[in-house]
Amino acid sequence: MHVTLPEIGTFEAWRDEARRLLVAGVPPEDITWSRGAPDADLFAAASPLPEPTAPAPTVPKAFVALARDAVWHSDTERFARLYGLLQAVIRDRRVLDDRGDPRVDRLEKMAKEVRRDKHKMTAFVRFREIGDPEASRRRFAAWFEPSHFIAEPTASFFAKRFGDMDWTIFTPQLTVHFEAGEIAFAPGVDKPPLPADATEDLWRTYFRNIFNPARLMVKAMQSEMPKKYWKNLPEAELIPELVSTARARAREMAEALPTLPPVRAGRITERLMAEVPETRDDYETALDGCRRCPLWQDATQAVPGEGPRDAALMIVGEQPGDREDLTGKPFVGPAGQLLDRVAGEAGIDRKAAFVTNAVKHFKFTPRGKRRLHQNPNAHEIQQCKWWLDIERELVKPKLIVAMGGTALESLTGSRKGILKRRGKIEQAEDGTPILVTVHPSYILRIPDHLREAETARFRADLERARAFLEQKAA
Repeated sequence: MHVTLPEIGTFEAWRDEARRLLVAGVPPEDITWSRGAPDADLFAAASPLPEPTAPAPTVPKAFVALARDAVWHSDTERFARLYGLLQAVIRDRRVLDDRGDPRVDRLEKMAKEVRRDKHKMTAFVRFREIGDPEASRRRFAAWFEPSHFIAEPTASFFAKRFGDMDWTIFTPQLTVHFEAGEIAFAPGVDKPPLPADATEDLWRTYFRNIFNPARLMVKAMQSEMPKKYWKNLPEAELIPELVSTARARAREMAEALPTLPPVRAGRITERLMAEVPETRDDYETALDGCRRCPLWQDATQAVPGEGPRDAALMIVGEQPGDREDLTGKPFVGPAGQLLDRVAGEAGIDRKAAFVTNAVKHFKFTPRGKRRLHQNPNAHEIQQCKWWLDIERELVKPKLIVAMGGTALESLTGSRKGILKRRGKIEQAEDGTPILVTVHPSYILRIPDHLREAETARFRADLERARAFLEQKAA
């Protein structure tokens, strides 16, 4: 049995025919499909479809959404693939949730390719004016070469975006006309000789000005703007020149940067440096009035570091927790209790170390009577680095233990690959050694059967910190 679908309204036609075939119980292998004029087939016959004798079964919305995209793919087997999956879904709806199923995987990929092609069409269609600029409704035309049959489903986007003008989009498969607010379709054509348009100079000017030679990544650019579209984009003719001269232009930009700060910036820096407190009391008074980021608004108080002024070891965590926010002391909650126990087992006296956090205010989300911890963002970490740097200047530790990603980001500028860096000793910008490890709260969050081994690794990291300090003191 052969089913021929129209070139306009293809999805609706496939949906209706699939329903009739489904009710009639026709298996996928007994049907061939085509869109438009069918090719000759020795084995297929244009047999009349049986009339339905029962209502069509309901279909999951997820399948309908998948079919609405995949039906426009250029794969000649798309209709058969969809009908085959439809029959499988009717038997077991869970099939759609199995991305390992080759039928689902293939159609999902096809749908994704269609969506990408539709996005490219909305981005890379360039209209040229072909009517009288003084007319009540101006008229434009464009040429586009899609990879799939997307002109019909994408037409509504252009109708909404450019509803105040008449336009035509020519493609090899289909022509879309929009006139007086109505969409009409016609057969596809070869590329027409469209006239040049003054707006093309605007595209070139815009593209030249947004092109940043210092951030040129050719492969990324070609991924977003594939070469197949370049021949129809007025700005694309600038790309070879802009790419070839990018290195020289980036060098010129770097050489043009100011080498000395302006006078006003220098005065601000001097004032800020003059505000650095010299004693612990001065530091805590200044920290209590911190307004560098919005976290102070909800927290109970700022929590400064705690420990000897001349401590050889500084331990840096993330931020105060609920208990720390209420007491004003660092590491007194569950994570602090775990730190005290494991540090003692590793031969480190908590009272001999300076213990602090990278961020000084508690960041949380209220949930009823509870306050749930939230991770500080990059801006908050950067603003609070001011206070951590002051603590480092006051204490001058011989070694810093960075516990967790927030502490590592504050001290080194990056938290990437923390588990690979764990147990290693790195250096801060001023040369201070930094030993990388996890935060005790991480150990408290993992499943029970993993906690003992993770605690042992944490203990080993602290033992290395102790050994490092003993070697420095010897």
